[in-house]
Amino acid sequence: MVDTFLRPFSAIFSDGDSTGVPKKALVQTGMTFRKPALADQRTIRGAAPTDTTDLWAIFRALRDAQSQFGLRAGPVQTLQAMLSCLKPGQGETVFASNAELCRRTGGIDERTLRRHVGRLVELGFITRHDSPNHKRYRIRSSDGVCLSFGLSVAPLLDRAEEILVVARQEQEDQCDRVYLRKKILTRLARIDEIEGPADDTIALRKTLRSKLSLNDYRRLWANLEAQTEGLSTAVDAEETTVLSANDGQNVRQHSKSEKEDIDKDSVAQDVPKSDALSLNLLTAVCKEACSFSARPIQTWQDAEDHARTLAPMMGIDAQQFQTATQKAGPWKTASALFLMLQMGTRVRNFAAYFQSLTTGRRAAEFDPGTLLNRMAKTGQALA
Repeated sequence: MVDTFLRPFSAIFSDGDSTGVPKKALVQTGMTFRKPALADQRTIRGAAPTDTTDLWAIFRALRDAQSQFGLRAGPVQTLQAMLSCLKPGQGETVFASNAELCRRTGGIDERTLRRHVGRLVELGFITRHDSPNHKRYRIRSSDGVCLSFGLSVAPLLDRAEEILVVARQEQEDQCDRVYLRKKILTRLARIDEIEGPADDTIALRKTLRSKLSLNDYRRLWANLEAQTEGLSTAVDAEETTVLSANDGQNVRQHSKSEKEDIDKDSVAQDVPKSDALSLNLLTAVCKEACSFSARPIQTWQDAEDHARTLAPMMGIDAQQFQTATQKAGPWKTASALFLMLQMGTRVRNFAAYFQSLTTGRRAAEFDPGTLLNRMAKTGQALA
């Protein structure tokens, strides 16, 4: 019984073409035949589409870079509703009615839908193929040729590479915009800590609230960097250093050898008159730098030699150290290194701060003696 029932069907399929379905048999049964295209065959077999042909990957890229193509959220949402109506292996034309598209778009009115579709057509992402009665449908001839009336998304697929490249660039620009904005805000916060709020920093913060391009952020950062060149938190920030009892003993111990220090030290041109006092304060306050010395620092020459040893450890090359010594003098140069090392993590870039203290625009304002005295007095008061 089963063989008798299946025999006619096996005879029909035995003389078919590569699809296994004979045209003659389908014509006799009133069915039309259309051989699937290569893209449709891939979809039917379940092969994973690549990034350049994945419709939804292209849509997501267009959505992320919509401003670069002159799109807004409304037309993008309408395009998403149109793509949701496409079925695998059924071509690239949307046959859904306006009512169905309005429903899938979230209940917008038909007039808004037509405006969104017109915008997508204008920008070259879809094409409209209207039938004589403006209905959307597909008809086939007996030999499988199709005639489709509706909204075609073929232009979107044709522009896939362009859309993906623009979206990738937009993502990189967005990362750079966020990075530069954070850098500017960090610099403004540091300026406020040092100098207090000012009109220009308040105005710059208001500017950052606007939607700016990458070039705008670069210009703002360049201007801010030029205005704050030589700014050093190590010098300007009124940080307190607590001197322990041991540090106080160190001060007293150095005071006893004051005469010996004066006799031994070869006084440089920039060494202040109160040589022993300044050197004692330097070694007492900047105990972090002194801890790296293999021998006691008893003269300014010892301090300069030790500073020259510390410089490479702090990212300061020999040429930069030599330039600073020639312009600011060995006393200021050594003091700057000792103070920066004592400040520790509060100095984010030792080389940049060192340049600002010794050769920058505000180098003339850097007074190590005053800063050491203030830090020592504050420390003794807190001890």
